[in-house]
Amino acid sequence: MTEHLLPDPAGLARAAALLRAGRLVAFGTETVYGLGADATDAAAVAAIFAAKDRPRFNPLISHYPDADAAFADVVAGPEARALAAAFWPGPLTLVLPRRAGSLVAPLTGAGLDTLAVRVPAPAVVRALLAAVGRPVAAPSANRSGQVSPTTAAHVAEGLGGRIAAVLDSGPCAVGVESTVVDLSGDRPRLLRPGGVPLEALVAAIGPVALGAPPADAGVLRAPGQLASHYAPGLPVRLDAATVAVDEALLAFGPPLEGATAVFNLSPGGNLAEAAARLFAGLRWLDAQARVQGIAVMPIPEAGLGRAINDRLRRAAAPR
Repeated sequence: MTEHLLPDPAGLARAAALLRAGRLVAFGTETVYGLGADATDAAAVAAIFAAKDRPRFNPLISHYPDADAAFADVVAGPEARALAAAFWPGPLTLVLPRRAGSLVAPLTGAGLDTLAVRVPAPAVVRALLAAVGRPVAAPSANRSGQVSPTTAAHVAEGLGGRIAAVLDSGPCAVGVESTVVDLSGDRPRLLRPGGVPLEALVAAIGPVALGAPPADAGVLRAPGQLASHYAPGLPVRLDAATVAVDEALLAFGPPLEGATAVFNLSPGGNLAEAAARLFAGLRWLDAQARVQGIAVMPIPEAGLGRAINDRLRRAAAPR
């Protein structure tokens, strides 16, 4: 049975004790709910893959209470420190060379010479991480490839009975996963758009390349890079200008006419609101009766729209 814990001193103490004992605990961050395990315990990390039915050992993000704790496990140059100063705590993950002597289990980093690290924003999560006293590996708390969870109820739907506990810290404010920037090579690279827009990264450190370099073909240095990911059960059709009679509609701005069921990410066209509601909307539409697919209205490819469109393209990819 999965325990439901409140974000009070008793709940935090129980969650920290479970994590230190090698158990799995889900917790809400500003992005999505993560499925946490002691990142230094290979058996605990392996249990994450088993609970999620994750098909391969992708790298996991290790979470820390502050930048000093994170940089104890990786080699951080000036660009990393500039980004940390600008965006931590917050929805940014940095991929950096693993520091010699790091206790993070090799499985957490998929055996690579790099680690993905971040400092989440919510004070309650950072209090939990400080109480654990070890880095906590945490991918999204859902079955592999399915829609990410943004509430404790979403976690219970997918992983109830498979994990020790859920620390219920309410709905996630950002609603899409963290931005991932790889600083392990000769230039900064955006591996995954997310809660920190590309424009903000460029303003902080200058030009940022898009995607992994050709030399990394087939190498996953961070999560969220599989072609099919974040997928509901129903097929997803992007850039819809019309809606079929058997389709539900994921709307942005004034909705198209004729949909059987409609979830509007943001009637006013606000990208931050749309990002926060994206995964909840996909889940709601996926549960509607008498529909055979989900039509998605176009979303601008700017700011948080890049992260939203990235998730939608992966949701619509062949499975």
